[in-house]
Amino acid sequence: MVKLSVIVPFYNVQQYAPDTLKSLRANAREDFEFILVDDCSRDETPDILARAERELPGAVYVRHEKNGGLATARNTGIDTARGEYLTFLDGDDWLAPGYYPRLVAAIEELGCDFVRTDHVQCTGRARAIHRVPHGRRGVVMNPRDAILPADRSTSVDYAYAWAGAYHRRLVDRGLLHFTDGLRTAEDRPWIWKLHREAESFAAVSLMGVYYRRGVASSLTQIGDVRQLDFIRAFDQVVAETAGDQDADKLLPKAVRTYCAIISHHLGSIERFEPPVARKLKSMSAVALRRMPQDVLDDALDSMDIERASRLRRLRRRPAPAGVAA
Repeated sequence: MVKLSVIVPFYNVQQYAPDTLKSLRANAREDFEFILVDDCSRDETPDILARAERELPGAVYVRHEKNGGLATARNTGIDTARGEYLTFLDGDDWLAPGYYPRLVAAIEELGCDFVRTDHVQCTGRARAIHRVPHGRRGVVMNPRDAILPADRSTSVDYAYAWAGAYHRRLVDRGLLHFTDGLRTAEDRPWIWKLHREAESFAAVSLMGVYYRRGVASSLTQIGDVRQLDFIRAFDQVVAETAGDQDADKLLPKAVRTYCAIISHHLGSIERFEPPVARKLKSMSAVALRRMPQDVLDDALDSMDIERASRLRRLRRRPAPAGVAA
């Protein structure tokens, strides 16, 4: 029986894929499988993965004939996975040796639906430790209790799918799949759904994922229209949270986070192509008017003056005809 399925999407990462695969080999075990999903790469990535399928113990190679984005590639991996537990890794990141056996041991000992782990962020040669924003470690809790408070960073803001492990029962309950086709912020509706609907989770003091930042091909570095999918992602977060039994408690957190992300993008708008920058402003203005206005008022009142003023100006901006998120 497969104990752990590791889902690894790849797209045009020939420069980094060998390091990723080498680190998977250093985590191989006879009851682990590594599902390598090529999302229709146009460089040498498919050749690298084809060799890995022959040489890496537990490798399962799946290739998309059409590029679908990270969320779709992860879903392909989830549908292929056979493991009792699942986890994720991006095709340009890497692992510490022996990390996955420790991860499996942690979630098995706790017996919860999912665990969240710390990670190392790598920007060039710089290294920075990032920890799950949840104070209690190794204690099984209700995930809903880790969503709030609204004005502080919490576990739903730590939306890295690869920073943890997930029991198969979450797949069976329809909680582990991503919103198909989202090109960015795909982790946001996903992490909110986990915290609203899963039954148990824990944060553990375990670190072994090395997250590579500043990759030129990453959507976080590309200012094209795909970046605007964050609006669709957060619209989903707000809409689904509005239908929750505790909407009155949880919506302020969802709306405030949405506002913070809009403000962040507006604050670095120069990295977008000019037509995309204009569309960002228009779509964000419409998104603000789509939010529950009383909750939005409270969220803006709770933010610092610079961000609140920026968003209030945007809120008053007239929407061009035909603009929609």
